[in-house]
Amino acid sequence: MLNPMPGFQFDNVCKSATDSDGQVVSLLKNIDLELPENAIHALIGPSGGGKSTLLRLCNRLDAPDSGTIRFDGKDIADSEPLQLRRRIALVPQTPFMFPGSALENLQQPFRWLGDQLPGADSDIVRRNLQICQFDPEMLKRDARHLSIGQQQRLAIARALMLEPQALLLDEPTSALDRPTAERFALQLQEIGSRLELAVVLVSHDLDLVRRIADRVVFVAAGRIVASGSVREILDQPEETMIRDFMRHPEVV
Repeated sequence: MLNPMPGFQFDNVCKSATDSDGQVVSLLKNIDLELPENAIHALIGPSGGGKSTLLRLCNRLDAPDSGTIRFDGKDIADSEPLQLRRRIALVPQTPFMFPGSALENLQQPFRWLGDQLPGADSDIVRRNLQICQFDPEMLKRDARHLSIGQQQRLAIARALMLEPQALLLDEPTSALDRPTAERFALQLQEIGSRLELAVVLVSHDLDLVRRIADRVVFVAAGRIVASGSVREILDQPEETMIRDFMRHPEVV
């Protein structure tokens, strides 16, 4: 068993699902993995390999069939899901905007919890808008009419409203053009360093991974093929599967 440590710790985690034909399909197999806090971790690998499943397990959007997932040394299965998601925020691949203004979207997590709503001039709103480079002048605009890049920034700012200890991102640049993706990379680095979060992202954007990741985890066929620094995994991979992937990276 791995020693408890800050951040995420997977101990012999397995996950399966039933396909459209009623057959049981293994999604994750005997996952042992550590994702320390105050670092940006990138999950890469072929589509269908288990990356997004791994991400969803981190805040109990899915539950493992067996094994243990700990966060800050505590089994997340012992935490009430809503309280856990205050500490571990997830931003999906396509940002979901609730009906209403950008400010109302930022306030949404507090509505779920029955807490007092922060105003546009509150410290937490101003801080997160600054971190995510979202123009305060746009707070009154209908969130569903914002550009994709603006919605992405707003979704991350919303995820940070409850001051989580970890931020999970699923393909955060898939809908962004290159200049916007590059600005996002700088923004994400600032978020990770200023807030000292455990940031875990799924990405096929290897340029993004090279620029911002502290650690890279290569996931394929439901298994962890390799885990290490950017240099170890992307620049000097030992595994043939990773070298093949680097020669022909998938375009999503």
